[in-house]
Amino acid sequence: MITTESATPKPLHREPPQRIASSDDAAVRLRAWREGDREPFADLNADPEVMRYFPATLSRAESDAMVDRIVDHHERYGYGLWALDVDGRFAGFVGLSTATFEAPFTPAVEIGWRLASWAWGRGAASTSARRVLDAAHTEFGIDEVLSFTSVLNAPSIAVMQRIGMTREPAGNFDHPRVPVESALREHVLYRWSA
Repeated sequence: MITTESATPKPLHREPPQRIASSDDAAVRLRAWREGDREPFADLNADPEVMRYFPATLSRAESDAMVDRIVDHHERYGYGLWALDVDGRFAGFVGLSTATFEAPFTPAVEIGWRLASWAWGRGAASTSARRVLDAAHTEFGIDEVLSFTSVLNAPSIAVMQRIGMTREPAGNFDHPRVPVESALREHVLYRWSA
């Protein structure tokens, strides 16, 4: 008997709940990570424009290690950073992760995103992040979600505002994983509550 492999690549973890995966906008879809996502994710992480609000770009090995951590997070918590497709093409990630670095507000659940530059300006980050926030409490029992980024990262701050997060007026902090001498060290803090 001859068997053929499915045309759909095997996911590396459980698929997201349907209310997160897609909506009426079929052009923007969240899904489980696949082995084939590693190469375009490495390309995204090596792009200086995409990584301009991070201390450095990532090597292929560092990018692959990040995918491994994302998959491990999904297995441990049942949620995480989901792969994002825009118009059927891998575009990055959007989802939830656990922030564990030393800060007054950690440990905490964070919503985050990272998109390839070709996917910017199309509403993909806001659309999918809003779906994730909408499901955080009902699907995963999460009552509070934070988001933070460099004070210089106006595009991500705009997404935080568009998805209904509120800035903590006294919440600015120096991110302990960003070098002291970096202009990116000071971060803003946004919050969402169920």
